[in-house]
Amino acid sequence: MKVILQQTVVKLGKAGDIVEASAGYYRNFLQPRKLAVLATGGTLKKREEDLATIQKKADAVHQAAQDLADKISALGSVKVTARVGEGGKLYGKITNKEIAQLIENEVGTPIDKRTIKTLEDVSSIGVFKVYVKLAPEVQAELNCEVSIEGGSPSASPAPQAVAAPEAAAAPAASSPVEA
Repeated sequence: MKVILQQTVVKLGKAGDIVEASAGYYRNFLQPRKLAVLATGGTLKKREEDLATIQKKADAVHQAAQDLADKISALGSVKVTARVGEGGKLYGKITNKEIAQLIENEVGTPIDKRTIKTLEDVSSIGVFKVYVKLAPEVQAELNCEVSIEGGSPSASPAPQAVAAPEAAAAPAASSPVEA
C-alpha cells in the first residue's frame, strides 16, 4: 500500500515521500503515531500544497541539528573520571548515557543516548572517539578522555603500599604461633 510520510521515518523515507508499506506496518505503527497517511487522490493533491511547508520544516530541523553539531564539535573533548582496577581497566564501562549527560551539561541541550556511537567499548583509561548522530546527514565528533578518579595513576598504588607494611608485620607476629 502506498503511503505519504508526514515525518521522516528511519529506514523508510523522508517527510513528504511516497513509499510502499505493508498494511500492518501502516495500521499498527505509522498511522497511530501520525507518521504517514494513505496515498489517495485527495491526499496527493494536499501533499503537493504542503510540500513547501514540509521542506521548510525539514530545513529548520536540519539547521538546528547542524548548529548543535557545531557546538558539540567545538567542545573537542569531554572528560570522565572513573574508578580503576589493576592494569588500568575500569570498574564497569563508561556508557552512552553518561557521555550524553556530560555533553548535555556542557552544551545545555538534551542529547539522546541512542544518538551516541563509539567505535570501541570505553572500558579503560585513555582517549576514545565519540560520534553523535543528530540527523541523517548531520554528525558531530569529539573525544572522550577517561582518567582515574581522585588524581594521578601514582595515587592509586600509594594506599596499597601503606597497607602492605602493616599486613607484612601481622603475619610475622603470627608465624611463631604457627610453628
